[in-house]
Amino acid sequence: MARMAGRRALFAVPVLGVVTFGVFAVAAASPFDPVKAYAGTAGLTASQENLDQLRANLGVDQPLVSRWWDWLTSALQGDFGDSSVMRQPVADVIAERMGWSVLLAATAFLVAILLGTGLGVLAARRPGGWLDRCVSSVAYTLEAAPAFWLGLLAIWVFALKLDVLPAGGLTDADSDVVTFGQVASHLVLPAAVLGISQLPWFFLYVRQGVADALAEDPVRGARARGLSERTVLLGHALRSGMLPMLTLIGSRVPELITGALLVETVFSWPGIAAATVQAATSVDFSLLAALTVLATAAVLLGNLLSDLLYGLADPRVAFDG
Repeated sequence: MARMAGRRALFAVPVLGVVTFGVFAVAAASPFDPVKAYAGTAGLTASQENLDQLRANLGVDQPLVSRWWDWLTSALQGDFGDSSVMRQPVADVIAERMGWSVLLAATAFLVAILLGTGLGVLAARRPGGWLDRCVSSVAYTLEAAPAFWLGLLAIWVFALKLDVLPAGGLTDADSDVVTFGQVASHLVLPAAVLGISQLPWFFLYVRQGVADALAEDPVRGARARGLSERTVLLGHALRSGMLPMLTLIGSRVPELITGALLVETVFSWPGIAAATVQAATSVDFSLLAALTVLATAAVLLGNLLSDLLYGLADPRVAFDG
């Protein structure tokens, strides 16, 4: 396990380096001018001399490679630079928003795994039954539904029509204090929407895996020995059927990140979505690179987690092979 984690860590270093350089290259080729975005309306009347001075102060007058290398060497020392659009250190921008994004993504992932596993097991017990057909139809429909559309639909139904849940934000509009109750109530809709958008893949993998396991000889033997259906399903078929689903966890991380950005935007959730959008439209090199590194690291960690979980669940897998 340690050797595999070490190899993955060594592999991650050049990947992150290439990704950050790609961010700077794409931003440099963008038609957006970071100086005018930073200056705002004042840039419309500023002289060219003032714009050139501001360009030098922001460091965007340097060649692409120089800007990337300066950022990279500083980042390795813990300094991610200053955000030109947020007007504060990049580390502070991320620290203020990352916790809320992690809370949303973790809650949604938990919802998707628990619901997907439960429904998949129930559907696999009677393939072709009414429950299997109904849930499978809904799952295939949700696969094609964009997360932002699900979010708008949820707001229309639960916030506007039924008025049972808040439409967005972190706290009530008339509240200046962040309380657990308000955060919990405001988290319900975005977490449910993001979780439901990820649910189809977990359901379909578990359903197929458990259905295949129920048809295997070891499960048939367990039934022949007189074990209860509950023991056969949960103790034998589910463990074997969960193995394919474990590999899905890492592959869903990129989709989870993308979905989280859309859901945060729809529900005005104070995560990193707003910072990401502003950094992209304003060509904020430092903030863009830092957020991209975080997203890439999350994907690499997700893949590592999938391998570790698969190896722990199946002793036949060799970590160091």
